[in-house]
Amino acid sequence: MKKLSKHSIKGFINYGLVIVLYIIFQILASAKVLTNSLQGLLVPICAYVVMALALNLVVGFSGELSLGHAGFMSVGAFTGVIIASSLKNLVPFGPARLILAIAGGAVLAAIAGVLIGVPVLRLRGDYLAIVTLAFGEIIKNIMNCMYIGVDSRGLHFSITDEASMGLEPGGTTIINGPMGALGITKISSFLAGIILIVITLFIIQNLVNSRAGRAIAGIRDNRIAAEACGIPVTKYKMMAFVTSSALAGAAGALYALNYSTVVPKKFDFNTSILILVFVVLGGIGNLTGSIIAAIILTVLPEVLRQFQDYRMLVYAIVLILVMIITNNEKASAFIKGLFSKKAKKEAA
Repeated sequence: MKKLSKHSIKGFINYGLVIVLYIIFQILASAKVLTNSLQGLLVPICAYVVMALALNLVVGFSGELSLGHAGFMSVGAFTGVIIASSLKNLVPFGPARLILAIAGGAVLAAIAGVLIGVPVLRLRGDYLAIVTLAFGEIIKNIMNCMYIGVDSRGLHFSITDEASMGLEPGGTTIINGPMGALGITKISSFLAGIILIVITLFIIQNLVNSRAGRAIAGIRDNRIAAEACGIPVTKYKMMAFVTSSALAGAAGALYALNYSTVVPKKFDFNTSILILVFVVLGGIGNLTGSIIAAIILTVLPEVLRQFQDYRMLVYAIVLILVMIITNNEKASAFIKGLFSKKAKKEAA
């Protein structure tokens, strides 16, 4: 066990970091140190961490720029809400409905990723960024026009208004156009979010360290050389993009089922940019940095809310510090060294 590879040590560091953070937040919550607003951020933090890790797979390891990942998050969010609301009577056990909702959101988001990726990933340059940006806005506008309800006959769909769905008396409207999803039963939990983060890390780290991952990295570093070696460029780029889309959909389902109401506007261009900021500040290709950046930048605005006059100044300073630490080799090596010693002891 002393001969653990560098990749294995990094994997243990990431898993250990997530577990340590879970324990810390649980202790703080038990000690009633966390305010109600901060406790309400625990599930969104998990969703944003998954989003940051998923986008890093595309931006950091595949070398493509996606500006519409909030669109895949939106697909997963509303798919998860529809599944959870439709199965409320058939599957009364909340965690089981949550698993089905997350799985359904991931599958639908993956399908959306295939539909977007097939025509776009054959192109070069910034076309992917432009098309994914357009995709995110298109999804948001589609959801603004969508009305979905459920009754004893099943699901009903309309793009006109709520009355045109023809629901039976006692039927339930799940998505009400621009008003979004209403009356959601909150079944997401912090533990479910932590489990989803661990699953995301497992999928991404195993993909990156596999033969396919090395092919993806080779395409990122030199596409011409990869093509000359016979590597099917489109296949491997599609693999990374669809995997990232599926994880974003799972994060969206987890996020949506933490609130009683979710509106399409929440998954707009600003959300995509926020997730990209997590990736850039955490270090492109650095999974540990993405986790830390997503947590800090999600919690920070709430912590600084009481300092209205200096809030943006402190926020900007913290952004700069996070970027310096996560993108500086010496600082990163020091932080990783602290966790690697612990990981080696646990492995031994």
